[in-house]
Amino acid sequence: MFSWLVVAAIAGSLNVLLTNPIWVLVTRMQTQTQAERKIIEGKKQALLREASERSSIDSTLQEKLAELDSIKPHPYGTLQAAREVYSEAGITGFWKGIIPTLIMVCNPSIQFMIYESSSKHLRAKRSANKQGYKNVTALEVFLLGALAKLGATVSTYPLLVVKSRLQAKQEIGGNNLLRYSGTLDAIVKMIRYEGLTGFYKGMSTKIVQSVFAASVLFMIKEELVKAYMVLADKSKKHLIISNS
Repeated sequence: MFSWLVVAAIAGSLNVLLTNPIWVLVTRMQTQTQAERKIIEGKKQALLREASERSSIDSTLQEKLAELDSIKPHPYGTLQAAREVYSEAGITGFWKGIIPTLIMVCNPSIQFMIYESSSKHLRAKRSANKQGYKNVTALEVFLLGALAKLGATVSTYPLLVVKSRLQAKQEIGGNNLLRYSGTLDAIVKMIRYEGLTGFYKGMSTKIVQSVFAASVLFMIKEELVKAYMVLADKSKKHLIISNS
């Protein structure tokens, strides 16, 4: 089992190193519309502040606000996102968030470890109680899979948030608090300005999606293993009978 986990970790790390530029572009394209809206909102706030300092709201201000409201998000494709990333940080910009992403490779290992240890404990408990049925039912597998994925998600979700912050557009509305020079800088600023709760934003949606998917996956896997064992046992008995 240990050698499987090591091989899986190496394969996952290579996969991350090769595909991280793709995920940087995907994250940038997904957050571009929100970034443009925040920039426009910042400009509107600046105009209103300037008007309040002058204690006058004239028709020119209304026209400027209406002009900002009429602005629609610009088309933003893959090539444009790649040019923007390169202009911000050069070639290394395509590997932003690589450190938390590499650490997140341990997510499946944590999930597998929790699942196997829980399943082993359940079987041992039934064996100690001398219950006739020692196999784990489909419902129990579903629940154990949910527990395993929940534990893995809660432990690694902060890294996912840090990775997304690093890969998103750095300058949003000119706010320097949302500009990160690296993983450590992002962690420090998030703790300072958002608190620990900032690392778990959106986790409820992620849990619903990933926990359900993992539970179904484990349940199907266990049922397929059971079906294979039954078929293998039947074929072995059939072979013994035919040879005799």
